[in-house]
Amino acid sequence: MKKSDIQDIRLASKGKNRIEWANRSMPVLDQIRKRFSKEKPLRGLRVSACLHVTTETANLMIALKAGGADCVLCASNPLSTQDDVAAALVKHFGIPVFAVKGENKKTYYRHLNQALNHKPHITMDDGADLVSEIHGKRKDLADHIVGSTEETTTGVIRLRSLEEKGLLLFPVLAVNDSKTKHFFDNRYGTGQSTVDGIIRATNILLAGAVFVVCGYGWCGRGLAQKARGLGAHVVVAEIDPLKALEAVMDGFQVMPLKKAVQIADVIVTVTGNTSVIREEHFRVMKDGAIIANSGHFNVEIDIPALKRLSKRVRPIRDFIEEFELPNGRKIHLIAEGRLVNLAAAEGHPASVMDMSFANQALGAEFLKQNNLTLEKKIYTLPEALDQNIASLKLKAMGVQIDRLTSEQVKYLASWELGT
Repeated sequence: MKKSDIQDIRLASKGKNRIEWANRSMPVLDQIRKRFSKEKPLRGLRVSACLHVTTETANLMIALKAGGADCVLCASNPLSTQDDVAAALVKHFGIPVFAVKGENKKTYYRHLNQALNHKPHITMDDGADLVSEIHGKRKDLADHIVGSTEETTTGVIRLRSLEEKGLLLFPVLAVNDSKTKHFFDNRYGTGQSTVDGIIRATNILLAGAVFVVCGYGWCGRGLAQKARGLGAHVVVAEIDPLKALEAVMDGFQVMPLKKAVQIADVIVTVTGNTSVIREEHFRVMKDGAIIANSGHFNVEIDIPALKRLSKRVRPIRDFIEEFELPNGRKIHLIAEGRLVNLAAAEGHPASVMDMSFANQALGAEFLKQNNLTLEKKIYTLPEALDQNIASLKLKAMGVQIDRLTSEQVKYLASWELGT
């Protein structure tokens, strides 16, 4: 067995049971795994994945290995690793893992490089850390790489910057841009799991609370919807006039963040940008305000500024730090400003990750099949694969839909027919 770096191999049995439980809610990926087992479309490929080490990710790695890939996995966030899952992948499935929940920054980057030492043909990223490391310090690996897949909005933003500057060294599939990913994972997955993380960490009642959502992209839409469903009074802060208008039309109150934080009980960032909540906001927050982040990196909340403003910092609950300002007001930060849904809970439900990771698995197959024709650009998976994933999901849910008649097909393809 290849080298791994995990917390405790004795957790493997618990992790294996949880992986099996998640698999019950991932029928699309399971069908892909069964096909992969027969066809071995990834035979001969080395895959290095930098993803959240969860039960859902485990099922993706198992599917890739079933397809013939030689896989290794490292964490894409220091606090998102489920140590029992890491142990199970190593012991029961023979997949090397470099991830420990709570690892420091030095260990995190060591693990990234241990995964890259696998000399991958394909990298899988959630935040573009592997690709960034290759473009920064490991350019020697680029010649071996067929392509990469990127899971999240933040990663795609980083990769588009590389592409626009003409620096991208290999093709990348923006899995996040697939409709069966961002329409569902970002909206329904982030919405539910973020609320789950906040409630697990705080045990507060959301009904009647003022809940501020910073950003009204797909993640913000889902979060606002779920918070309202639990009875919260939801306020949206936005910089984009179209998204702000959409939030108003969806029935949410919209106002500048500096005004919103003065009345907020809970404030959550989901923007993918930096310093969204900063000193000017900390200074006017009400006593007892709870702040959390559900964007990929822990930069959306300016934690250094909060520390500078505070006269005392103490842990007050698991995953919660209390910052006391000189005037006695207290601000509560969840999970060090990292992904609250994965740091304080278990991340997205398996049923929604089923579609996201179906995109990842089919993305790896697509890269191998088309590597000779793909340029050093960012691509999305073909629409037909998106439609296929949606159809498989509907079938697994027992949902049937209509088909166009031949007359309807002809009508939609014509220009002659009118009023």
